Amino acid sequence: MSLYEHIFIVRQDVSQQAAEGLAETFKSIITENGGKVEKTEYWGIRTLAYKIRKNRKGHYILMNIDAPHAAVAEMERQMKLNEDVLRLLTLRVDELEEGPSAVLASRGRDDRRGGRDDRKGGDRPKRDFTPRDDAPRVKAPEPAPAAAKEEA
Repeated sequence: MSLYEHIFIVRQDVSQQAAEGLAETFKSIITENGGKVEKTEYWGIRTLAYKIRKNRKGHYILMNIDAPHAAVAEMERQMKLNEDVLRLLTLRVDELEEGPSAVLASRGRDDRRGGRDDRKGGDRPKRDFTPRDDAPRVKAPEPAPAAAKEEA
């Protein structure tokens, strides 16, 4: 049997439970055809790079699969028939990742990093935008005298 990493995107309108239910449905297709799903990860709702069928966001789900090609082909066929699945990608790999994927691992780092104030230079005092007393003042142009207007 071959090893595969499979990622698919489900429409944003679908609830998280329904998206995970779809993953279970596709997992059962794999097991019925003689394979097994080693790991399933829900990555959450993420913004798409461009609109796909009028959707700007989608639920991302990763599956690590150990199955024959026929099982994966049947799962992909079923996904293409499902209107809730926007995109899918299956890659054949030499070995499956142990532990959380890179996407989930980076999410943990983002949480620890904090907001913009934690970045380098974040402990500086906020800049004051009030004019200084020694700054040169620019005078507004004076209106022309009324007598000059009458002569013209």
